[in-house]
Amino acid sequence: MRISRRAEAIQESPIRKLAPLAAAARARGVRIYNLNIGQPDVATPPEFLRAVCAFSDPVLAYGPSDGLPELKAAMAEYFGRYEIPLRGEEILITNGGSEAILFAFNVVADDGEEIIIPEPFYTNYNGYAEMANLKIVPVRTHAEEGFHLPPDEVLEAAVTPRTRAVLICSPNNPTGTVLTWEELERLAAFAARHDLFLIADEVYKEFTYDGRRHRSVLELAGLWDRVIVVDSVSKRFSACGARIGAVISRNREVMAACLKFGQARLCPPTLEQLGAIAAYRLPESYFDGVRAEYEHRRDVLYEALTADPGILLRKPRGAFYMIVKLAGVADADHFTRWLLSDFELGGETVMLAPANGFYATPGAGADEVRIAYVLDADKLRRAAEILLAALARYQGERSTITYGA
Repeated sequence: MRISRRAEAIQESPIRKLAPLAAAARARGVRIYNLNIGQPDVATPPEFLRAVCAFSDPVLAYGPSDGLPELKAAMAEYFGRYEIPLRGEEILITNGGSEAILFAFNVVADDGEEIIIPEPFYTNYNGYAEMANLKIVPVRTHAEEGFHLPPDEVLEAAVTPRTRAVLICSPNNPTGTVLTWEELERLAAFAARHDLFLIADEVYKEFTYDGRRHRSVLELAGLWDRVIVVDSVSKRFSACGARIGAVISRNREVMAACLKFGQARLCPPTLEQLGAIAAYRLPESYFDGVRAEYEHRRDVLYEALTADPGILLRKPRGAFYMIVKLAGVADADHFTRWLLSDFELGGETVMLAPANGFYATPGAGADEVRIAYVLDADKLRRAAEILLAALARYQGERSTITYGA
């Protein structure tokens, strides 16, 4: 007997794979600042939790496969605040943004076909592509350029007869980059030129900084039949465990196909949808406060880290992540393991995600880590102090360090 090729090939999560080392460090009494995973400590809105607790039906029954009509109406009203008109039939509720991406992949391409994605990218796209038996074709972006899109000729070189879609994430996980309107228009022209779908992961749309406004691909003129948006409440309302996402498209054929996938898994969770309805009805002032908090955290961490000339970092413009290039670190995977197994400062250390897992190109990101600034400002200052001390020691002793020694 053997397991499937798909099961053997699927990527191990660079975000979660160090959990055993972290558990061992905690068992030794080491305090860990978790900057490896996008789990905010911002409180979930109490309105969300009250709506879940208020459920009083005698039976928790199946709901509609495409989601509760009340939630779709609340989402349409929410997007209307941003002058993006949507109808209920253009929204399908999913089990988190993860299922939304998986649905989108399965709708736009067949076995062995290709999706172009600028890298570094959210690492779980690899897993979804493997489950859908698709191939990701990476297009490289660079820290020195703020991880913005490369020139058109680089995009053109990635196209093959098997290309079916291009996927972007803006604001971006893992880089914090926010694509400009000019970049979105370039992508729209690129998709139309090659008859491709444009999939946009916009789950961080509220989190843009320095006065910037997020622009959705749903605002692109003349592209209604090509655009698929992935949405989620996980980060928007600090409700990662709720697992409520959505596929949004004005293409009726796409939505009809997504509904069939939705019927196969029956329905999204009912209680969490009730919470999401309440959350989507929150006033804009809710996002003003949360956005200001994340922007402050970004500034604190950016200023602390860039005080070290051995760190290359462009200030992120959105989301709550940054890719940090580390001078003197040739293998960030080794470095992040060493932080947990062999380093502490005053009984404390930090947990990071090695960035190579956010690339599809072999060898890319070897000297980079992803940091999620999801802790409060004081904890981020301390975490930066620990990281810089660790980096100085690692650079000075690299020739003799072996983690686990």
